[in-house]
Amino acid sequence: MSNDEDFMREALRLARQAGALDEVPVGAIVVRQGEIIGRGCNAPVSRHDPTAHAEIAALRAAAGLLGNYRLPGCQLYVTLEPCAMCAGAILHARIERVVFGAPDPKTGACGSVIDLFAEKRLNHHAEVRGGVLAEECASLLASFFAARRGRRETA
Repeated sequence: MSNDEDFMREALRLARQAGALDEVPVGAIVVRQGEIIGRGCNAPVSRHDPTAHAEIAALRAAAGLLGNYRLPGCQLYVTLEPCAMCAGAILHARIERVVFGAPDPKTGACGSVIDLFAEKRLNHHAEVRGGVLAEECASLLASFFAARRGRRETA
């Protein structure tokens, strides 16, 4: 894989896995030197863990592989704009670049609600690119929530 859209497609594949498990369909990967070194998908419901977001899982996998909690020179691709919790973890991991698909107007921390990556008082800053395959990422989320509402209405 070599470009942002290719990497986002892999994150979308992981998001679909999360959705199939009735988790909010968000997927994330960590890339270093053009290779995927960490993968994750949302699992807070099944794991009974509010921190089990896709980004956190991908960061944990990459850190475990490298044997270091810092991931300089790495990029994170995620289908939904990271929340403040995930943005904080991304900053602590020293991720170089964050690429996300759909914006999150309710909890997005890359500019939709707040922009932690632009906060000058913080000691690390990552480059951020949003909107990669945004329509596909947003459509996956919209379909998931529409189906969930439909199940509640017929119950």
